[in-house]
Order: sequence, then C-alpha cells, then structure tokens
Amino acid sequence: MIVPMKKVSLIVLSGQKEDALKKLRRLGLVHIEITEGSGERIPLLREQIASLERCAASLGKPEKGAAQAEALTPVRALAIAGEVAALSQERQECSSRQAALRAELARLAPWGEVDPAGLRACAGQGVVLVPYEIPAAEYAALGECVRTLCLERTRRSVKCLAVRTGGEGEEEALARLEPCRLVLPEDSTAGLRRQCAELDERIGAIDQKLAAHSGEGRAILAAARAIEKELEFETYATGMTDEALAGGGAQDVSVSYFQGYIPAPDLGRLQQAARQNAWGLLAQDPTTEDDVPTKLKNNRFVSLIYPVTDFLGTVPGYFEFDISGWFLLFLLVFFGIIFGDGGYGLLICAIAAVPTVRALASKKAVPPAIVLVWLFGLSTVVWGTVTCSWFGMPAEQVPQWLVNLSVPVFSNAYSGQLWYPFGPGGAGLTTSQNLQIFCFTLALVQLTIAHVKCAVRDRHSLKLLGDIGLALELFGIYYVVLSLVVSSAVFPLGLVLGGFPVGTAAIVLVAVGFVLNFVFSNYEGSIAGSVKASLINIVSVLLGVVNVFSDIVSYIRLWAVGLAGAAISATVNELAGPLLGNFMFVALAIVLLVFGHGLNLILNVLSVIVHGVRLNTLEFSSHLDMSWSGHKFQPFSE
Repeated sequence: MIVPMKKVSLIVLSGQKEDALKKLRRLGLVHIEITEGSGERIPLLREQIASLERCAASLGKPEKGAAQAEALTPVRALAIAGEVAALSQERQECSSRQAALRAELARLAPWGEVDPAGLRACAGQGVVLVPYEIPAAEYAALGECVRTLCLERTRRSVKCLAVRTGGEGEEEALARLEPCRLVLPEDSTAGLRRQCAELDERIGAIDQKLAAHSGEGRAILAAARAIEKELEFETYATGMTDEALAGGGAQDVSVSYFQGYIPAPDLGRLQQAARQNAWGLLAQDPTTEDDVPTKLKNNRFVSLIYPVTDFLGTVPGYFEFDISGWFLLFLLVFFGIIFGDGGYGLLICAIAAVPTVRALASKKAVPPAIVLVWLFGLSTVVWGTVTCSWFGMPAEQVPQWLVNLSVPVFSNAYSGQLWYPFGPGGAGLTTSQNLQIFCFTLALVQLTIAHVKCAVRDRHSLKLLGDIGLALELFGIYYVVLSLVVSSAVFPLGLVLGGFPVGTAAIVLVAVGFVLNFVFSNYEGSIAGSVKASLINIVSVLLGVVNVFSDIVSYIRLWAVGLAGAAISATVNELAGPLLGNFMFVALAIVLLVFGHGLNLILNVLSVIVHGVRLNTLEFSSHLDMSWSGHKFQPFSE
C-alpha cells in the first residue's frame, strides 16, 4: 500500500532554524521539499564528496582477507583523498613518460647503442657526422658529392653516417635526404633505459603507497556519506524561506519556514515536537498539484519485489496504485515461462543456495534478493515440469515420471497430438496453440485486474461505467484475438456453443464496451462534458480499441521468447551430443554445453528484463493509467 501523507508547513524563528533542523533530523520523520540551497559551503561540500568518491573508486575493492579499515573522520578521509589523488596523478605522469621512453627506445633499436654526446664531441673536433637510413637505390645514386660511413647495408636500405665537408653539391643532396635523417634522442639509449628503470622504481613505490590505502575505500565512502548529510543540512538551512514580520517592539521579527511531507501516522509525533519547541505547524491533505513523495508499506512477501523496482528505478506516483503484489506475482509467472526449462530452474535454485547457506551458517537473515532468486528458480522448475522441458532434452529422453508430472495440453511429450476444446467433431489445437491461448488468458486476467482496480477507485462516480466498458471491450477482443491469431477454425466469429452465439457475443461486448467508454470515461460531473471530451479526442478513443487488441497480442512474446530459448538449448545439445560419444572430445563437449547453456541463461535474463518487466510496467500499467511518475519518500534523518 501507499502510505497516506500529510503536507506540512513548519515555521521557526530565523535565529533558531539550525537548531530546529537538528531536532527534525533526530526525529527523522519529515521529507523536506527544498532542493537548492545557497552559500559558499555548498559547492565546497559537493567538491569534497566528489573527491572522496573518486578516491574510493580509484582504490577499488579491498583484497580478500584484508583487514577492514577503521572509521575515518571527514577531515582524515579528505587528507587521504588528497594524497591518493596526488599519487595517482604522479603515477599517470610517470607511466606516460615511461611509455614515451619505451617508444623512443623501440625507434632507436635498429641502430643499436646511440649516444648523441659522442656525435656532439666529434662535431666539436670539426668532424660533423649525421646519421641517415637511406633506401638502397638512393644511396647508390649519391655519387661523390656526399661522403658517408656505411654502418649497415640490407637489400632495402643503408644505415650510414654522412660526413659534412661542405663540398660542392653536398647541401642539395643532403636536403633531399632530410626525411631519411635519424632524429637523435635527448639522451643516449643507455640513459633512456636508466630513466625507464628509475620510473619503474618510482611507480612501484607509488603502488606500495596506494596499496597501503586499499582497505580504506569503504571508510572513505562512509565519510563521503557523512559529508552528504552535512550538505543536506546546509541545503535545507540556506534554502528555507525567510520573512521579516513587523514586531510589537522596536525590532522586526524574522522567521523561516519550509514545506514538506510526513506519513499521516507519524503526524502526532511532529505535532508534539512542535509544541515542545514552539514551532508553527500547519498540516494539510496533499492535492494532485503537489509533488508528493511515495512511501510503500507491504508485507515481507510482497516486499521481495523491491530489489527489482529499485534496480529499475520505478516508483508509483502518490495518487497512483501500488501494484507491488501483482507485479511480483505476474513477474514470477513471466520469468518461469520465458526461461521455460525445469533444468535451468534447478540451476537457478543451486545458485541461490550458495549465499543462502552462507547466510544461515553465519546466523544472518537471507537477503530478500536471494529469496527472490529462489522464487524465480522454483517458478521455472514448475513451468518446466508443466511443459516437460528439461535442459532442452527431447521428450523421449526425459524420465517417464517427469512426463507423467507434465500437463498434457502444454507438454512437449504430447506435441504430436491435437486437442479438441469443443469435442472431437471440430478442429483441433496443437500444443503450441494451447500455450498461446495460455499467454492470451494471462493477458486477460492481468488486464482485467487493472480495470477492476480502476472500477473500485471510481466506484463513487459514473466514471465507473467507463471502466466497466473497457473491461467488456477486453473480454470481447480476447475472443477476437483467439480467432485471428490462434485458430479461426477453432474460434470462428460465428461460433455457437449450446445455442449461444459466442462470436457474436464477443462483437457485442466490444461495441457495448466502446459506447460505455466513449460516454463515461471522461466523466467529471457532466455526461455531456464527458461525451464532448471523447469527441474532441475521437482519434485516441478509436485507437484505444486497437491498443486493447495489441496489448493482448503483446503477451504472445512470452511463448515466442520461451520457444526461442528452447530451440537454443536443443541446438546446443545436438552439437555436443556426437562429441560425447568420443572419449577424446568429451572435454570439448562439456565446454560447449557449459558455454551454450550459459549463454542461453544470460539471454533469458535479458529477455525477462525486456519482456517480462515490460508487460508489468507498460501493458498492465497503461490499463491502470499509471505513469510511474513518483519519487521515493526520503525523510530528513541522521
């Protein structure tokens, strides 16, 4: 459920606002609606938080078995962050310099040992030597105008020293060879190697200093969270509105105030604190114009969905529905259908068993996320049992007792049979068509729940008839989908059962539902106004019928994705099967099985996120008029 909120306005004397905020923080009940503060401290605190977070990120996770660092004060944490930042910057500079030196050594490697100082000494004695690497053909064409000392000759090039004598034609010839001249390094190759070694030594020393702080990452993050609390306090203190009131004496009185939200059950505690501290307090019911935070309160089972919604960042608006229970129930069903293989379900349960055993061994509670993984695994096992799907094995290879546990109309073991829903005299349905009908029936059930919730919400208004109309449309279009998508032979629009015209009734339901929806869906006290609003949005109203059809058909994705996963697992088995018959290729077969089924599991996880979650947050939610526009209730607390 969504906890009822009260909108509160709190007024205090300006000189007491910091004291009031400290008491409110200890109380930990009020969500304060102040997002921007002022003053020089706010950017400073933000920069400190960013610095600590960068430091923690650069330190990474501590090694296994490393001692946990003691708690750090913000001052000490900032000092460590400054030291780590300086060391990291120096290490980066050393690494860049070292990379440049190694590139220079690689460039000079073909020349062996190079010492610019020796060439400069020769030049001081009047012998100017310039190194070149010249293509063999150009070297042969130099003639007598350039004197050279050949160092190394290959078929393609010649390494040589040109002896500058100032003779005729020498300048022109050497100018043409300028691209071939060796650019001398600043130091000798021996000196470059010595610099590399020194940098290696310095980088090692830096790494040792950084390693000494490696276990302090969590403590530094904790210090960052402490500064965040300080930033929050400063934002609220400087963001409160100040007003000067005319006092009875010579001086005016200045007051500060803010608005916020508090859970209705906690209002009494805030009122008591206001009386004790002489605060002005006004409590009101929020309106649809207010940006009210959402606080969810559910039982332990329904709360298992919170890790999923937290990961998705989805929060219902305060005036929307809390569908946590339905979200969890249908996500479990969708998960089982998408994974679709009982063997995969057993693997998921085995994965969940590891942290469960660790938690129980340490006498700790099993985390909700792990319990949710257990439920996902069990859901997959149940669906795999129903459909007789086990690690992609053909049905004839599955043990008979597992075949007996399956439901024949959905079981792969009976995929060759036809099923006659209206007697053997009519057309039959395959197992795949039965699964499609199951998916569409899931759509009917889930979307009907949405319209029932809307009808209950609108029970005191004629808008209720519009909700009933949408539900009638849903039931009528459900049969149309069976006829158009599953089998027009089994579900013809002219079907009559026991004298009742089923197909005609479906069309009538769609028509009656459309009329009710058209007349009453926009009702706000006036039927004429509702009809006028529908006429203005006639295109949207007509498209609404198409949307109901597409929403129901959208649930076929469950069958399609499950079928694709089953095909992948069967293909992996077919590829690995022949290899298992040869002792030499058993290891390769095992690698192929692990890789293939592992990849399939990963793809299935992505499919659940894309398809299973979508059906809850889009199709189901759109029929509830939900936009997930809420934000979490976050009380100002220590």
